[in-house]
Amino acid sequence: MGDRSGEANTLYNVAYVERDKGNLQAALTQIEAAVKIIEELRTKIDDQELRTSYFATVQDYYQFYIDLLMQLHKKEPSKGYAAQALHISERSRARSLIELLTEANIDIRKNITPDLAAAEQRLQLLREAKEKQLSQLASQQQPSTEIIAATKKEIEDILNQQRELTNKIRATNPEYAALKYPQPLTLPQIQQQLDKDTLLLQYSVGEERSYLWAVTPNSLHSYELPGRDKIGQAVEKYQKPLLICQKPNVNCQERSPAQKAEFFQAATQLSQIILAPVADKLGDKRLVIVADGALQDIPFAALVAPNTPATNQKDYQPLILQHEIVNLPSMTAIATHRQKLRQRQPAPKTLAILANPVFKPNDTRVTGKPEGVTPNLDTRDQLEQSALKRAARSLNRSEWDALPGTQKEAEAILPLVPPASSLSAFNFDANYDWVTNKQLSQYRYVHFATHGFADPTNPELSGIVLSLVNKQGQSTRGYLRLGDIFNLDLPAELVVLSACETGLGKDVKGEGLVGLTRGLMYAGSASVALSLWQVNDAATPELMKEFYKQILEGKKSPNAALRAAQIAMLQNKDWRYPYYWAAFTIQGEWQ
Repeated sequence: MGDRSGEANTLYNVAYVERDKGNLQAALTQIEAAVKIIEELRTKIDDQELRTSYFATVQDYYQFYIDLLMQLHKKEPSKGYAAQALHISERSRARSLIELLTEANIDIRKNITPDLAAAEQRLQLLREAKEKQLSQLASQQQPSTEIIAATKKEIEDILNQQRELTNKIRATNPEYAALKYPQPLTLPQIQQQLDKDTLLLQYSVGEERSYLWAVTPNSLHSYELPGRDKIGQAVEKYQKPLLICQKPNVNCQERSPAQKAEFFQAATQLSQIILAPVADKLGDKRLVIVADGALQDIPFAALVAPNTPATNQKDYQPLILQHEIVNLPSMTAIATHRQKLRQRQPAPKTLAILANPVFKPNDTRVTGKPEGVTPNLDTRDQLEQSALKRAARSLNRSEWDALPGTQKEAEAILPLVPPASSLSAFNFDANYDWVTNKQLSQYRYVHFATHGFADPTNPELSGIVLSLVNKQGQSTRGYLRLGDIFNLDLPAELVVLSACETGLGKDVKGEGLVGLTRGLMYAGSASVALSLWQVNDAATPELMKEFYKQILEGKKSPNAALRAAQIAMLQNKDWRYPYYWAAFTIQGEWQ
């Protein structure tokens, strides 16, 4: 019948039955055939969003495949099934990110025909006109829900036409047509990406059983872990006493020892589940973590070192004391990223830093605003304001609060760099035009000290909040969307988002957390430092000052510098509770 998707599903079901009958080899044959079909089908989908969503629907195939190989490994440990399972784990994850990183070297509009260029401009103007119409409809006192729904449908149709046109532009680009996407790495290729001081810990979280592979340049060890529910419950217990500190009425410095003990016990429990099995392999190596499922949301740095149980601060031996920690979406992603990084020259200047934007017309920094006059917003500003309100609501905020602490943070860092090699933007200057200016491509370290967030429902609404008003209190474009980030030229060694929850995002099966990280890596940054929760305004400047001191004066890599800064915070009696220092993680290149 030619129903390839149905054929793959049938083969998967046959594999399931064969496994349950104990015929593991027969099951392996069937699932291999099923996965081959779905990967062929995936490559035939032109639209990247559709490829991603299709890939998410078939992740059960990969989970079954991995579990089957590991069950075979149990029976015959010398046959290489664990290495095969690791390869399938790589095949199951971050494929669209790998494709994005590969495509980043290509200008898809190179040699674009006049007809296609005109069609692209026409659709953009049409979309802006419909968005303006929608904004006007929504602002009416009694808006018509039917007309609003119809207008939204028209915008959605235009968006689909734009996607189709982008695919057509790609198809006419000879470089794009000749593009070969990298294949997911095998065990020997993964080992080539590591060095003798580095240990890869790659997790696959499954429904009944989960797995962990520990890889060095010359070894592979694998471990069976509990299923998704048990790991998820342990993660929730670990996060809860940290995230409670974000609440405005909670001061974690004043929490009682009994209240803090909840965290230390949970950190010990989670460590026993996900780290204790591999404890004898850790040594003092750098740990490269490829997490999965709920494990993507946690700071590994604050976990209790395995087999060192803690019930209080005195007994607490966090993982960061012995290990530098790196986070990656997949090993294939870093191998792909490295290909691009090898081809470029280091940026000539040192540090560009943005801090303390102005978010409200009633901010004391605003001058010259006529009394009682509300500034008129143009269409784009109206849309941005509504997007910002949605974003604020998603973080349980009614609006964005000023961040004077971020200017202190920036002013503490800047003296570490000669004035001729630094660039800064504070207050009204911390705006959209400054961030999108090509001047930022001249700096090795780019630091955004402002509100940022990842929208878990609509990743494309993730962004960084810049100055929303000018000196007269009039609204200005101040929301750097994920799409804008993709268009930046940031060949930096490190981009730091010293902001709120920038490390999170929508967990798309097979892709991991889709958010700001991939946009910044696409823009060219070798690594990205982000936060897993709303960071503390008083503690973060202390952490960041020490972090940059370790990079600029100590000549440490960003990962080693973050570790040193976190240890310094841990040794300070005011900031030793992990909420204050463990939020930041680094993703990307560590060498």
